[in-house]
Amino acid sequence: MDHDPLSDLPMTHSAIDRDAPSRADPDLLDQLLADPATRVVELRGGRASLRPDGVLLRRPPEPADADSLLLYLGRLDGVAHLAACHPQTPGPPVDREERLDAAPFVTLRDVATDLPAQEAELFATALGLTNWHARHGYCPRCGNETEVVEAGWVRRCPHDGSEHYPRTDPAVIMAVTDASDRLLLARNIGWPEGRFSVLAGFVEPGETIAGAVAREVFEETSVEVDDIEFVADQPWPFPASLMLGCTARATTSDLVCQPDEIAEARWFSREEFRTEVAAGRVKAAGRLSIAARLVERWLGERLDGLRPR
Repeated sequence: MDHDPLSDLPMTHSAIDRDAPSRADPDLLDQLLADPATRVVELRGGRASLRPDGVLLRRPPEPADADSLLLYLGRLDGVAHLAACHPQTPGPPVDREERLDAAPFVTLRDVATDLPAQEAELFATALGLTNWHARHGYCPRCGNETEVVEAGWVRRCPHDGSEHYPRTDPAVIMAVTDASDRLLLARNIGWPEGRFSVLAGFVEPGETIAGAVAREVFEETSVEVDDIEFVADQPWPFPASLMLGCTARATTSDLVCQPDEIAEARWFSREEFRTEVAAGRVKAAGRLSIAARLVERWLGERLDGLRPR
């Protein structure tokens, strides 16, 4: 490959000035809504609007934004950005139909590989926060409904005064190779025939990244590994993960699949992988995720260049 496939991994750009100190200002959102220079990313049902040219719609504030869940995303090139989030199924109100017909609502999965890097970052940040709010409306200590404060970055319980912050769940995802440089791929029990990917799993309390890699690989396939290295990470707001991409070298090769998680697992040489994809027996992953990029890094070519015969 001409470049490392991890170098342009979607949603990993860090151009936003998150401007955390400004979140404490209780008047911040009102001030930004009143400023026509502010730009708003509108989400409906977790989907955002695109302009006709395919980039993210970032519009001035509108009066109806005050009735939505408002989130301060920070500043991009000095311009303040808000997310106006609506939980309902995407669909334009009648009085805005003409504008929104020219700016369809799309999922982040649909467009993250095509958006400019800074816009994918805005969308991912807004979606991750929206998903957290949708799942954390009640205090885990007393069960009372919480209120949104700190410009959308904190939920506070008015009953016991506790504060709750957005969750990000770390997960390891790993390209495991053996002494012959074969790659270990597996099919989850919920996936269709032919869909294979690298192994992954959540980091448990008290665990290191390397510890999680070794445990997950062994639990899911009975393979033991060493030489574990972190190579890249990727926000994954579906709903709230941070994927920690790693490589590892297998010290054993016999496969015993965890029956409630893994339907099948296989070792692939590069030629075997290309042959299986060409025959349609293995489905290559899309390039949105770090999983696909880890496979590409091992394979030495882009997955979207492989086509079934």
